[in-house]
Amino acid sequence: MDIRLLSELLYFRARWKARDRWSRQQIEAHQARALQELRRAAYAGSQFYRQHHAGLFDAPLSQLPAVTKADLMSHFDEAVTDPGLRLADVEEHLRNLVATGTDPGRPWRGRWWAAATAGTTGRRGIFIWNRREWATVLASYARANDWAGVPAGLAHPLRVAMVSSRTPTHQSAVVGASLRSRLVPTLRLDATSPVREIVAALNSFQPRLLVGYASALKPLAAEQRAGGLRISPQSVVSASEVLTVRSAAEIQAAWESAPFDVYAATETAGIASPCVFHTSHIYEDLVIVEPVDLAGLTVPPGTIGARILVTVLFSRTLPLIRYEMSDSVGIDGRGCPCGRSFARLAGIEGRIEDVLILPGITGEVSIHPNVFHNVLDDATIAGWQVIQEPATLRVMLAGLAASASVEQVRTGLAAALESAGVVGTALDVRVVDAVERTALGKAPLVRGLRRLP
Repeated sequence: MDIRLLSELLYFRARWKARDRWSRQQIEAHQARALQELRRAAYAGSQFYRQHHAGLFDAPLSQLPAVTKADLMSHFDEAVTDPGLRLADVEEHLRNLVATGTDPGRPWRGRWWAAATAGTTGRRGIFIWNRREWATVLASYARANDWAGVPAGLAHPLRVAMVSSRTPTHQSAVVGASLRSRLVPTLRLDATSPVREIVAALNSFQPRLLVGYASALKPLAAEQRAGGLRISPQSVVSASEVLTVRSAAEIQAAWESAPFDVYAATETAGIASPCVFHTSHIYEDLVIVEPVDLAGLTVPPGTIGARILVTVLFSRTLPLIRYEMSDSVGIDGRGCPCGRSFARLAGIEGRIEDVLILPGITGEVSIHPNVFHNVLDDATIAGWQVIQEPATLRVMLAGLAASASVEQVRTGLAAALESAGVVGTALDVRVVDAVERTALGKAPLVRGLRRLP
């Protein structure tokens, strides 16, 4: 691991521990100062933000226009604050990582770290960080372990196994490669690998911390209960995908402790994670999260928004101010026995693109993923997936529970869809060895026609 990067990471971790005792007033004062510094840096170095916020330099955050991924990528060269950075060069760097197998944890040009989103809902996003920013990204993920009560340090090396993506352009791969050291021995496994290979590697490595996509952890929990997987992690962390109640229960049954669900994104790094009481707190000292409705208006506390606008307080190279993400989440200001004043995450209900648009009696009908969860969660062993095709829903069941049959699943799902007002959509229900995964190893529960291959 880069020594300078490690030094900054340890500095941030130590410094942030004092923030756990901050009052609401201290958090809000910090946000105000950090936001002022972010906007000052953005207006000084980014032509895009000078134009995007023209006439609004002194306006409150809530009055600033949102920024979409398409906006940012179309104006990348004007949005970055370093004139030496060009999108074409960063894209070439990411292509070279894939083509040559270069360690993604090594800084590009000696000073930058970069990652890309998958682009499953449109043009992929490319994001870049300098050394201080990348140390903050790593520290945000380390905070999740600290809040979960998993000690790590020179006297307690943390053996981490990550079952996610080994695609070198994905942030989880860059994070894993950056952290790998004697302090954090790290095993990186590809979620697309056969389960038996993952099981064998985990049995040999014996991690103290197991981190993975929810869709990868569920079959591993089944292997643990069946006796094929024999590991005793101190903690299990789910990240990058929505963790369902059913999957969480199966993970808890396998390792006798509830999993910690970390909320993060490539653009922001860590956004929220649970404390030891399993209350998920937002990293308000690092990011401002605004749940909004479809019209872009802020929703009341405790209400799940249609999407969120995020302002990353430490972003300087590529500033993110009211950046739009399609996650449906809510914020709750209630307290927690842990004593932290950071706001609580009220819930995560997936993303707008997880809602299927199907034909109904009087027009189109929006079907929330919960319609499928209610029928399919108890019917499968290793997970399920619904893929929308022009006139059909292809339903894949990865292992069938003893209490269920394909016909029972089809009948139950047909009844649920009919109750929701859906007509004219056939169901193709089948049992498969494994659900389909994206190039980055993720297994979206619902894939609609709006998704790109």
